[in-house]
Order: sequence, then structure tokens, then C-alpha cells
Amino acid sequence: MALRRKSKQGTNGRRPVDLSLGGSLGYLVRDANRAFQRLVEKRIGPHGVTRGQWYFLRVLWEEDALSQRELSARVGMMEPTTVIALRGMEKAGLIRRARSPDDRRVTVVRITPKARRMREKLLKVARGINEQAAEGIDVAELDRFRALIARMTANLDRIAK
Repeated sequence: MALRRKSKQGTNGRRPVDLSLGGSLGYLVRDANRAFQRLVEKRIGPHGVTRGQWYFLRVLWEEDALSQRELSARVGMMEPTTVIALRGMEKAGLIRRARSPDDRRVTVVRITPKARRMREKLLKVARGINEQAAEGIDVAELDRFRALIARMTANLDRIAK
């Protein structure tokens, strides 16, 4: 990772935008995300779960029986990609899909007992990765980071609408 450079403040009281690899916020977030994803993939693979399946399981463990469309939106994947991923998860015995009794056009996704049994073990893996990522960083800094990253995401989401 590149070293952080000191920069002078601009006329608006903010630092000028630094688009170097070590200064670009987007690049730094992407780089951190890729590091997390590589480690998640490596550590959940032996449990028979792919990284793509992990995203869906995380959402379904929090709220089961979502429509395929809602699940796709929550995971942030396009619906055709979701359909392919869910097909594999169904084949692996992690989910079941069925038509909604209220609206036959809607497909409802439910996790299976097999996926429920994996929950604690896989969340423990994720917890370990997060703890390793946070080594040497105090709780106040982590809380501040969470608040800042949430604010950046909200700013970008507001602009994208």
C-alpha cells in the first residue's frame, strides 16, 4: 500500500483531491474490499461455500423467505446473476425456491436446515477475518471508520439517485 502524502488545504478548506493509488478513496476502499474478499473466499471454501453464495447466505440468515428480486437488491447483484447463483445454491442444498402463494409471479427464496447449521461456523470465520483486519486499531478509531464509510456511502448513494 502506498504511503499517505501530506497535502496543503485548498481554498475551500479541504485538501485537494489526491487520485494517486494511495490517496484515492475509491481505490483504497476497493483494495481493502478485495483483501477481505480473497481471505473470505479462502476460508469459507473448505466449508463448501463460494464467495458468491456467502453474500446471499449473509442476507438470508438475517431475514429468510425473501423474494428473489428483494434478495438480489440487498446483495447488490443483477437479477440474471442472482438466478445463476441461486441455481447453484439450490443444487448444493443451501436454499429452496418456490412460487409465492400470494403472487405466482414472485419466487421466494428460503434457506435450508443445512444452511442454517452452517451459520455460526461461517460467521465465526468472518468474525476472525474482521478481528485480524482490525489488529492494532483501537475501538474509537474503528467506530469512527464505520461512521465515515457509512457517510461516504450515503453521499454517493444520494448522488447516484
